[in-house]
Formats: sequence, C-alpha cells, structure tokens
Amino acid sequence: MDWRSGPAGPLRGSVGVPGDKSVSHRALMFAALADGASHIRGFLEGEDTRATAAVLQQLGVRIDAPADGERVVHGAGLHGLRASDDPLDCGNAGTGMRLLAGLLAGQAFDSTLIGDASLSKRPMRRVTDPLTAMGARIDTRDGLPPLVIHGGQRLHGIRYELPVASAQVKSALLLAGLYAEGETEVIEPHPTRDYTERMLAAFGWPIAFEPGRARLSGGHVLHATGVDVPADFSSAAFFLVAASIVPGSELRLPAVGLNPRRTGLLEALRLMGADIRVENEKTSGGEPVGDLVVRYAPLRGVELPETLVPDMIDEFPALFVAAAAARGNTVIRGAAELRVKESDRLATMATGLRALGIQVDETPDGATIHGGTLAGGTVESLTDHRIAMSFAVAGLVAQEPVRINDCRHVATSFPGFMELANGCGFALGVAD
Repeated sequence: MDWRSGPAGPLRGSVGVPGDKSVSHRALMFAALADGASHIRGFLEGEDTRATAAVLQQLGVRIDAPADGERVVHGAGLHGLRASDDPLDCGNAGTGMRLLAGLLAGQAFDSTLIGDASLSKRPMRRVTDPLTAMGARIDTRDGLPPLVIHGGQRLHGIRYELPVASAQVKSALLLAGLYAEGETEVIEPHPTRDYTERMLAAFGWPIAFEPGRARLSGGHVLHATGVDVPADFSSAAFFLVAASIVPGSELRLPAVGLNPRRTGLLEALRLMGADIRVENEKTSGGEPVGDLVVRYAPLRGVELPETLVPDMIDEFPALFVAAAAARGNTVIRGAAELRVKESDRLATMATGLRALGIQVDETPDGATIHGGTLAGGTVESLTDHRIAMSFAVAGLVAQEPVRINDCRHVATSFPGFMELANGCGFALGVAD
C-alpha cells in the first residue's frame, strides 16, 4: 500500500497515541514468567506486540484479551514454559526476537525464532555473542535469523561491557541473567532506556541499576502485578515534529511516557527552537508520564549533541524531517546504529529527502541536513514504518504532494496512524 501526503493547514486538537511498544513487549514477557495473573492496560494493539503474545502462547502461556488494549497474562512461572513443535514467528519485531533470545537461552528445551523477510536481514550477533559467553548455544545463519536456541544449557552470569549502547541487547542479557548462576552485570557506553530494569523491580526481582549500568542475580521469583502502559513517545514524535513545522499548529498529546532514556528528541527539538511544554506530570507503574503540548515555532539547525543519540535512536527519521524544514544545517554524529534498523535509516532518509529537494551529506555514522524548502515527489519507505510516517509528516510542508511507497508495515508500531493523523489536520490518503 502506498500513501499520498499533501500540504496541510494548521494542526489542531488532542491526539491520543497508542501504548508504548517497548513497554508492551516487556510487560508480556515478564508477566509470562511471573507467578500469578498480571493485568496489562494500555497494551499496544500492533503487529509486533501481537507477534510476541502469539509466541508466548505457543510456549504455553494463557493470555486473555478482555478488551481492546488490555491483556490478562496468566504467568507460567520462571520454569513453566513449554516447548513448541513449530518455529516461533516474531514477524517484523526486532525487539521481540532479541529479548526472546535471552529469555529462551535459559530454558530446558530447544526453540527456533524466525521472522519476516525484513527481520531475517537484521544482525543478531550483538545479542548472540554475549549470550554465548553466558553459556548459551545459539545457531544463526551467518549472524542472521533464524535463531536456533539449544535448551538445557547451564548459564552463568558475566560482566559485559556493551560495545554499542543498546537497550535491546542489555535487556536480552538481563533476561538470560534470571536463569544464570551468579551475577549478571551490563555496562553501557551511554545510558539507554531502562524499561527492563524498572519493570523487573515492579515484578519483584531484586535488581540494582543506575544510568549506564544494571546488575542482578539469578534464583529469585517474579510476582504478577498490574502494568499501565504509557502512550508511546516514539509515536508521539511524529506529531511533535508535525506541529512544530506547520504554521499555526497546536496539539496536545495526553499521558505520554517520559522516561528520560527515551525523550532525547524532546531535548533535540527544544535545542532547535521548538515550543513544547509538559503538563500533568505523574508516575504510573514506575514510569514518568505527562501531557505534551506543542505549538508551531520556527526551527533552526543545530549540531546534535552525541549524548542525546541513545535516547532518541527510534526518533531519528522524524528528526530528519524537522531538520529539513529548519533554517540552517543540522549535523548528526554517532548514530551508526541507524544502519541496522528495519532499514538503513541514515541512507533511506537521506535518499528520500534528496528526492524532495533537500541537500543531505551522508557520513558513516550520521549526516548533515541542509534545511530548505521541500518539493513534492516520490520516496521509498523500504517497508520501514518509521520512514513511512516521517515522510507523511514531510508532506505537510512540501510544495506538492509526497508519494510514499510501500507503507504496509506501519501497523507494526502504530495501528490507526492515518485516521489519527487526518483527525488533527493531516492530508494523508492511499495513493492511486
């Protein structure tokens, strides 16, 4: 399915974005391993999170869906999962596959994790190598999925310094650490989002953590608990950028998760001159949340501090659009991880913006975006959901409509994006 995004007038209203994908994945997994029934509210009804739920159900976990956005997970306990005769299909969910690799490394049975064509091209060695150091046995296709995980291995804790900051790798090792003898410690070059640490604590597992470091020991028990999933900051990001660049706009985004390891884009946009304030701040399920109110403001190019990169790794496609609409140049460094996402997001965004008349100088770990006027044209999303939604935002301020090819994977992270976007003033539709 292809999209057509056209120039639009001021964006107005309140936009309730879906639940946080990262929290939804983790809530399912920890609830599955807990003793008792956990009630998850605000669950993201996306293809990625449903794939994780389906995998856990294949492993013998009963998961009820009493209403849209709710799940009741009847935990099997730490050692209660059962082997599946069939491969475990993660679909397009890189988070699901990497975290499940850690979870399954400590089981008594063999498992095979598979994914769709896109996920099957994504590198997994940065997860499988440290898991192997813990005693796991995982076969790959030259570092790519499928992952064949051999059960019955005796895991031992390790002290691991991540070569590249990654919340997914950290989380996989901590999940394996639940089954390991001794202590597992993960040290990061830069702090990443700490959803896993906060949620383990909420489920009653003793864990010590601070920015850039987490430590736990095996041999404890997870206890069922309720989880309120906040609205996904990554989903809110598209509307933050859209309202910032469309003159006359003002949007309210209620109850968005504001984990400080997730909100680098908020700081980046403010450095560029964005008018964004936080209201009704509170803590829910250990996570800070608040309403974001964003008004149009002229943006200027900046040199993005590298310290912000790990805290906004999923939001870079949206930032590229903000930079393209800004006055002056925006310089991005230290973002090489973008090359191993659903697509090579550095190359894909650079190519797409050039097709819309914006000069982009690409580097191995970043880019310089020369702000200017976006023309209309055709861009390729390469089935990357965040690329597709970012160019939908770009179309709002382009001189002519923007056609975005192959947007079928948007539902993986943001079901109902088109309806929600048009409800606040986008001019987005299916292309002829």
